[in-house]
Amino acid sequence: MLYALMIYERPDDWERRDPAVADSYIGAWRSYFRAISDAGIYVGGNALESPDNATTVRLREDKRLIQDGPYANTKEQLGGLMVLELPSLDEALDWAARCPAAAYGAIEVRPVSSETDESVTGERQQW
Repeated sequence: MLYALMIYERPDDWERRDPAVADSYIGAWRSYFRAISDAGIYVGGNALESPDNATTVRLREDKRLIQDGPYANTKEQLGGLMVLELPSLDEALDWAARCPAAAYGAIEVRPVSSETDESVTGERQQW
C-alpha cells in the first residue's frame, strides 16, 4: 500500500532549511532519508519552496481566481511530501513519527488512492 506523508512546518522552520545555518536540521533529514531508503520503502517525494512562493488557483463561474500564497492561512504550511510503500497504516504511522518534522510540526498520513488513478487514467499508476 502507498502512503503519502505530508509534512507541515511553521514559517520559522523554513529558515532552518539552510545547511549553512542549521546543520543539525539537515543532518536529521539526511539520516531519516537514509533510513527510509535503506528500508526500501521510499517511492518518491520532495520538499516544497516556502509558502510565500505559492499561488492558489480557483475557478468560480468560469472565472479563474488567483491568490498569492498558500490555500490555507494557518500556522503550519505544507513543506513537502513523500510517498512510502508500506504494508499497513501502523507502519506508516511509525515512519511518520520518526520524521524530523514530527518533533516541531505535523505529519499527515494518508493512503494514496490507486482506485481513483485507475478510474481517471484507465490504468493502475506507479507513483
